[in-house]
Amino acid sequence: MRPKRNNLIWGGFSLVLVALLSYVPIFAVFPITRDVPWVNYLLFLAGGFLLAIGLKRAFRRPESYRGRITGTILGLLSVLLFGFFCYSIFYIGKRLPQSAGALRVGQAAPSFRLEDANGRQVGLAELLSSHRGVLLIFYRGYW
Repeated sequence: MRPKRNNLIWGGFSLVLVALLSYVPIFAVFPITRDVPWVNYLLFLAGGFLLAIGLKRAFRRPESYRGRITGTILGLLSVLLFGFFCYSIFYIGKRLPQSAGALRVGQAAPSFRLEDANGRQVGLAELLSSHRGVLLIFYRGYW
């Protein structure tokens, strides 16, 4: 009897590829998954779990399932891809250069005029004349 194809190995590796390739176009857009890519970690974990089950099945029952060589190669490649993902997120992502023109903590903000929540023009000088201070919140975004 010819051994069957071990689909768990290929499914696990496919899930690892989805975890790696989906971060930038999908999950980096949302702050909840950009700051800590927990969805990608779960996808890597699920892919690794499927690969491990497929490899276990291939080595324990080689007469029934194929994939000892392919599964080993894809498993090692998956570990390397996970390492590359972690290196990119934890090391390269934290080494982005600081903006030269950004305000520093305690530095006075330049005068400006913007619309408030009601659509009226409000200036920083007007706010400071009627209040002790103004809290400015800058959203960094992802660029």
